[in-house]
Amino acid sequence: MISWNSRVVTVVVLLAGTALFLQARSEQFAPPTVALASFPLEVSHWLGTDVPLLATDLKRLGPGNFLQRTYTNATAEGGDVDLYVAYLSNRSAFYHHLPQDCLAGSGWLPIDSRVTTLSLSADTPFPVNRYLIVRGEERQLVMFWYTAHGHQEASETKMDFYLTLDSLRLNRTDNALIRINTELRDEEKPEDAERRLLAFAGEIDPLLKNYIPR
Repeated sequence: MISWNSRVVTVVVLLAGTALFLQARSEQFAPPTVALASFPLEVSHWLGTDVPLLATDLKRLGPGNFLQRTYTNATAEGGDVDLYVAYLSNRSAFYHHLPQDCLAGSGWLPIDSRVTTLSLSADTPFPVNRYLIVRGEERQLVMFWYTAHGHQEASETKMDFYLTLDSLRLNRTDNALIRINTELRDEEKPEDAERRLLAFAGEIDPLLKNYIPR
């Protein structure tokens, strides 16, 4: 027969152990990363120019590793492609950089949005967001997706589900957003811009693996 005092001691020990466990889990593990600023400026026939992030954007995003750059096609045929990568160690910051919110805040309106499948190098095909947006006479095609610990998703809801599981399984909530976009030139069709983005994505994908921990 277990005495009342023994039961109290057992409960106290269990509660203390639970508190220590939760405290340890609250300090999420973030693996070391290579600074995105060192990402190559020259990728195949693409030449990059850095575009500094605004101080207000950096404050809103919080601590992280960021890259914003415009790549020009040196073959003189293709248009420019903008690359934006945000790697964040905190799950809560995940909600502070949803591209659809940023586009709307910058005056861009989507006239076509869908989820398409991207097949890159040796990766298993994965879903990405595809937006055709307009602002006045300007048109751009945008693709973006989320990646974390080997997961690649178009949906922030699905990615948040993976982050929830991985916070328990791996003690990690680090995640990254990858966005590429290109301006449609006069008389250019969205399909032409999409081919340009896909060609660029195929070039940068193997390199990004060195900057975003799996």
